[in-house]
Amino acid sequence: MQCLSDLAPICPAAFWIALTLGTMVPATAQTDSPIKVISDSPLPAGDGFAAEFSRDQDIANHSAVIFSDDFESGELGAKWDDTSNRGDSLAYVHESASQTSQNPSLLGERSLKVTATLGENTGGGFTKWFESADRLFIRFYTKFDKDCDYVHHFCTLRANKSLQGGDRWSGFGGAGELPDGDERFSTAIEPWGNWGRWPPPGRWNFYSYWHTMNESPDGKYWGNGFRPESQPNIQRGSWICVEFMIRHNTPGQNDGEQAFWIDGELRGHWKGFNWRTSPTLFANALTLESYVTDRWTKQSENVVYFDNVVIAKEYIGPSGKDG
Repeated sequence: MQCLSDLAPICPAAFWIALTLGTMVPATAQTDSPIKVISDSPLPAGDGFAAEFSRDQDIANHSAVIFSDDFESGELGAKWDDTSNRGDSLAYVHESASQTSQNPSLLGERSLKVTATLGENTGGGFTKWFESADRLFIRFYTKFDKDCDYVHHFCTLRANKSLQGGDRWSGFGGAGELPDGDERFSTAIEPWGNWGRWPPPGRWNFYSYWHTMNESPDGKYWGNGFRPESQPNIQRGSWICVEFMIRHNTPGQNDGEQAFWIDGELRGHWKGFNWRTSPTLFANALTLESYVTDRWTKQSENVVYFDNVVIAKEYIGPSGKDG
C-alpha cells in the first residue's frame, strides 16, 4: 500500500483507486470524472533540448532550466535545500560511467546512491524548493539494483503556499486527508507493485493528491493512481530516463494536466485536473528519494541510484551523448 507523506510513513489498509485510460476503478469510484486520458497527445517525445548537451554538461545555461544537478561535484546535497539521510543511507558513488553499458557516454562519473535497509532505515533523499512556472517538466535518471525490492515512495512534486517560512511546508504531510485547494496538491512518479502482483519494483504510476480527488472506500483520501492500461515491468540493473510534466489549472477550473515519459517514450497524458483554487498556489518543491516501508518488501537491503536531475519549463528529453 502506498500513500503520500514524510510525516505519516505507514498507511493503514485501504484500497488505492487507480485511473486507467480514463476509467476509474473499482466500482466505488466517482463517475463522470473530468479527468480523461489523451490517446492522441500533442506532447513531444524522443529528444528534447537536453540532446544539445553532452551528459547534461552546461544544461543549466539553457533558458528553460530552473534547476539541475548531475551530482558530479560538491558535498552531499549541496545544491538542494533539505537532505533526509536516515541512517547514512545517502552517498555519492562512481556508478554511472561503469554501469551504463547500454550507453556509456550518456551520464557522467558520479551518481547518488540511496540504500534502504529494513529494520535500520527507510532510505532518504533531497528536496529542492524553486520558483515555479505554468508548466513544469522534471527529468531524472534512475537505476534499481538487481536485488531491489518494492519501493514505497519515490519522486514527488508538491505545491506549497509559499517558498518562505512555515508556508513552504504546506504541501508536505496530510496522508489520507483531502487537501484544501488553496493549501496543497502533489503528484509523484513511483514504481507500483500492485500489492505484490507485479515483479519488483513494479510498473510506473502517478500517485496524486488534490482537492477534487476521489474518496477511498475506507472514507479517507489516499492518493489516486494514474497509469497506462498496459506497460512493461520496470527492469532492474539498467539506467532509466524518467520525465514527468504538470500543467497548472486555471484556479477552480478543470484544465490542469499531467504526463510522463520513460526513456523518451510518452507513456501517459491526462487532462481535466482541478489542482488548485488559488492563483498563488504553485508546484514548487521536488523531493527526490527512495523510501522503503512497503509491506511486500522482503529484501533486507534495497539500493536505488539517481543521476542527471533537471527541472525545466519545456520538455527535456534524454541526456545528450558524447560526440
